[in-house]
Order: sequence, then structure tokens, then C-alpha cells
Amino acid sequence: MYNTRTNTNTYTVVDIRKTFENCEADIRTIARRTGKWSMEYVDKIMHDILKLAENGYLNEVSIALKDANNHVKRATKFAISENGTANDSARPGQNNDWENIVNTHLSVYLSYSSKWHSLTDQQKKGFQTNNYFQIGWTTTSDDTSFSHLNSGAAQLYANKGYELQKTNFK
Repeated sequence: MYNTRTNTNTYTVVDIRKTFENCEADIRTIARRTGKWSMEYVDKIMHDILKLAENGYLNEVSIALKDANNHVKRATKFAISENGTANDSARPGQNNDWENIVNTHLSVYLSYSSKWHSLTDQQKKGFQTNNYFQIGWTTTSDDTSFSHLNSGAAQLYANKGYELQKTNFK
């Protein structure tokens, strides 16, 4: 006997936005606790992230607190699953140990989906222009596995099968 499971979840742009509301709350809390980003800058980051997510162009969003030598002191990663099974979200949180440490800065990293990578450079630029991107995103060779830090699964944010799994690194 074989068990089969069919995922009948169909999510919309609204569901993606609802899922990212908790992610945004976490990022705002991190920005406030560290004192490294203004709320206006977070608005710009979230604008671009939402446009990418709504079009299936993102796999992960990571925030890292880095020292003057660009060593990551702590980080948080939000991994996207478009085929999840969860329908509701945990509450945002587990951000209390982010601190305003002297000579540190925040960095945001986006990991793009194969759908994004399949676009031509011209299509990518057109997408960014047509969606009024707020940030001048650049490529990096930074290691976003944060393997030198201890990791722990945190909240799962979800709406109708669209999921963001938060992982904290410290």
C-alpha cells in the first residue's frame, strides 16, 4: 500500500505578503536593536524583497551583523518554500540578543531562485526598473552559510503553503 499526498495549497501575492509581514517585523526589530538601519531603509529593502518574492525569484533572505573586519557576529536567515504544508505563522521574535555593538554594521543577502537566474541581464534590469527597485543590489562572494556560527531553527512563517523558515545563527 502506498500513501500519496497532494498539496492543494494555492497561494496568491496577498499570501506571500502576509507571510513576509512577520519577516519584516523581525528585520525591523533587528534594525532597531542594532541601531544600524533606519526604518526608511528597511522599507526600501522590503519593497525589493517583496517584488522578488511575489514573482518567485527568491530562495533565501539573510541578515548579518558584521564587525569592522567583515566577520559575521550573528545572522538570521529566512528560507522560502513555495510548496510547504503550513497555513499559519508563529509570532515574530527571538531577536532580543541582537545588540548595538560598536564598529559593526548590518548586511542583507538575497539568494535568488533558478527562475531569476534563467533571466537575461536585460530582463533582470527591466524587472528592477519596472518594479521601482529601491536598492542597488550587487553580487558578493560572502559565505552566507554562516557555518562558523551555531544555528537554531526559529519561527515558521506561512500562509496557504507559502513558507519562510527562520534560522538564527550566533
